[in-house]
Amino acid sequence: MCAVQFTEYLCKMQFTEIIHANNSGPSARPMMQKDAFSISDPFRTYLQLYGRDVALPILYSDLTNYSYADALKDKKGKWTHWENAVYETDQLKVISAWLIKTYQLIKNKTAAVLQADYQVERIDFCEYGNSIPFRIKIVDSANGQFDFFYIKLADASRVYGLELEHLLTEHPINFLCHQNTLVEEHIEGIPGDNFLQKNKALTKADEKAIAKAFIRFSASCFLRLLGDMRCYNFVMNSVSENELTRYVIRAIDFDQQCYEGRRSFYFPQLYKENAAYVTMVLKNLDNAEIEQIQKAELAATASRIENCRKQLIKLLNSMVQDELSENYKIGLLRSELNEYFTTLQFSSCNTMGAIVKEQLKQGLLGHLKSSFFE
Repeated sequence: MCAVQFTEYLCKMQFTEIIHANNSGPSARPMMQKDAFSISDPFRTYLQLYGRDVALPILYSDLTNYSYADALKDKKGKWTHWENAVYETDQLKVISAWLIKTYQLIKNKTAAVLQADYQVERIDFCEYGNSIPFRIKIVDSANGQFDFFYIKLADASRVYGLELEHLLTEHPINFLCHQNTLVEEHIEGIPGDNFLQKNKALTKADEKAIAKAFIRFSASCFLRLLGDMRCYNFVMNSVSENELTRYVIRAIDFDQQCYEGRRSFYFPQLYKENAAYVTMVLKNLDNAEIEQIQKAELAATASRIENCRKQLIKLLNSMVQDELSENYKIGLLRSELNEYFTTLQFSSCNTMGAIVKEQLKQGLLGHLKSSFFE
């Protein structure tokens, strides 16, 4: 979406009319729950080739036989969707040893990780999420520092989303996928909804920096068709650069990678939950600045693609073959993207993977050669 379109569209539309998962009809919002798609043989081959599929010390099924679970509250005393899984003593001892080895694998077995004395402090379970995750809290006994990682049911669309995040953004990400088990590192940052609640007195400079980060993030999500990026599905980080603060937004939920059929689901600026971020954009950036930021993000993505072309082509060639959504959604999205880009190039796309491949071509016109993905 160009700068003028971004501003004009949001000025014309009231936020009560924008899709909102909590109060709009089924056809006007992304699915809160969706079926998982299995890892295909071509995708498995790709994951093995690039070190993502290795034998794991523990599988998802090994964690499911807990004795009971206690519901958990957040820091404000409100009930959450998480429960603390409780295991028999001997069983927990074995599982903890497996989990520590898994953590070392996900952190690439660096010297510091291998030498540390870790303890598993807790294992939590969430039945609500699409990937039905276990959250592991692991503590370094020497200094008390802790970290989290997650063990989930593998879903092909989510794994594709993680790999596209790794290749196309400035955020490398550690994850492993073996059989039906996905292991992910914890992505640091403050959830987008909590960030604004905790930072109500932002300076003008901070607001402008956050607005720029939101534009970069929106451009990236639409380019790779990562959907459902409401404020609780991304985190905010700050980076100090020459006495100034740069803000970076990172996605933390990849379940809606190229799944939905409406192109609007892939624009973070069109979610009511992100209204405060959109307000910052309209308040602090003019059309020329918005367009400049968008172009810079696309140019940066093109540069990353130049450096990983061979790997990305292998990923997309696998993705084109895979079933990642329903046929009617594929037909709807290719139609809407044809209209958006004023083209017919999406018409021959019969899978979501093919649409993502064409989306990258169309979104990066002028930044990459037209034959780059051939």
